[in-house]
Amino acid sequence: MKELTKAEEEIMQLLWQLNEANVATLIEEMPEPKPAYNTVSTIVRILENKGFVGFRKEGRGHIYYPLIEKDSYSKFSMTKLLNNYFDGSVKSMLSFFVKKNDLSIRELEEVLSEINKNKK
Repeated sequence: MKELTKAEEEIMQLLWQLNEANVATLIEEMPEPKPAYNTVSTIVRILENKGFVGFRKEGRGHIYYPLIEKDSYSKFSMTKLLNNYFDGSVKSMLSFFVKKNDLSIRELEEVLSEINKNKK
């Protein structure tokens, strides 16, 4: 799987949320200042070439939809983050986030509970 740029990921987030959309709909859902139609169209074609997006013809246009599930890309991204910044150590990553985000005891207990639930 290939890594996405920030712009590509923004489009994918919208497609994962909407399930399918044409370029005009994607632009409608984007925050101000809205990008140009050609910019979004180009990014969608790049995503298509990377194998992230498929399309079907509808009238004179195209309806785009995700080919890669959000969970699959999330797992890929988190594994890359873990390996590149924390030498593959989940403990190091969690320690980093605990220190930088000033988590409360309650939040830590919720994380531990989630970890224990997933181990069973």
